[in-house]
Amino acid sequence: MIKTIPTLKSRIKEVRHGFGRGPRVSLFTLGTMRAIDSTDQMYAVVKAAHMAGINHLETAPVYGSAENFLGEALKRLQRNKIAPINRWVITSKLLPGLSLKEGKNHLKLILERLNLKRIDNLAVHGLNLQEHLDWTLKGEGAALLKWAEEENLIGQVGFSSHGSFSLIQKALESNRFQFCSLHLHLLDPRKIPLAKIALKKGMGVMAISPVDKGGQLQNPSKTLIQDCRPLQPLELAYRFLLSEGISTLTLGAAEPKDLEHAKKLRNSDGPLNDLEKKAIHHLQEGMKLRLQKSLCGSCEACLPCPNKVPIPEILQLRNLLIGHDLKAFTKERYNLIGKAGHWWESINASACESCKECIPRCPNNLDIPKLLQETHIRLKDKPKKRLWG
Repeated sequence: MIKTIPTLKSRIKEVRHGFGRGPRVSLFTLGTMRAIDSTDQMYAVVKAAHMAGINHLETAPVYGSAENFLGEALKRLQRNKIAPINRWVITSKLLPGLSLKEGKNHLKLILERLNLKRIDNLAVHGLNLQEHLDWTLKGEGAALLKWAEEENLIGQVGFSSHGSFSLIQKALESNRFQFCSLHLHLLDPRKIPLAKIALKKGMGVMAISPVDKGGQLQNPSKTLIQDCRPLQPLELAYRFLLSEGISTLTLGAAEPKDLEHAKKLRNSDGPLNDLEKKAIHHLQEGMKLRLQKSLCGSCEACLPCPNKVPIPEILQLRNLLIGHDLKAFTKERYNLIGKAGHWWESINASACESCKECIPRCPNNLDIPKLLQETHIRLKDKPKKRLWG
């Protein structure tokens, strides 16, 4: 008897977790914004994602040629019988502010580029301002999403946000969304409570770039490496988020080797072990030791600033700079201020006029104007181009 050789489809074991009311997804999600040089590159990366147990692909029209290349790569993978046990789960996004006519056309083009009749997950891409939430809940965005659902073009609706804590909380409390993508990081866990709210509601929660936007952990400082020993900062960051119950973590891969950590940790949800807890404690104590009494707790009691300086965000960069020696990351983030539209802050520390209204409100009695001036001097540099947009 001739034995049949199992295809990749049947050979790869996938661990899937609830994601809103849509299909279950793997612990890691392939973000396609870095594989935009060719269809061959996209094919290689998606194939490697499959081998790592990933079944969830995240893309967007603003990621250059990503959707075109992904659509072509998926056709080639299908021809080669390479696919998850059931099928791929795909998420794409639409920018807020489109008219109903524009939105319909954009969604049709997404489906055309991906060679799909229906997409599992459609997110509002960058729900960063109150006007974006209004567009989604009661403007032309609301009409667009309703039309897409009635036409069975989408499975469920979500949002990604770089906005404020209060805005994201409003979005979650609207009960309009079934999933969300948030900035959730080991070194900046301020939005973990929002993720907990979403999870309690039964929503899917995707962590946006927990490695790169979480401190460029793919290139950690010597200080960070020392503080996380014997674990790697990147793997500790992944485990921290998975232990918090986050549904899936995005990983933007440019080549197959970028997926090695996802492959290694594909089954690694569940509580932190003692070694991981010890490493996180050591990491936190190291930061406190270096910052001492100048540590900003990001409580936001200092706000509002008369000149609209985003004090907690800037002092958080200072925390990362001094506490973990993340020079390249903090410089890059600081110099994007005012250069990234509604995706990031618009006013830097130079706008502080030392009115000192914030000082008596600070529970730690920080000399905030002095710290802002110091941070500006240390981080001010020429801005680098964003990955997209």
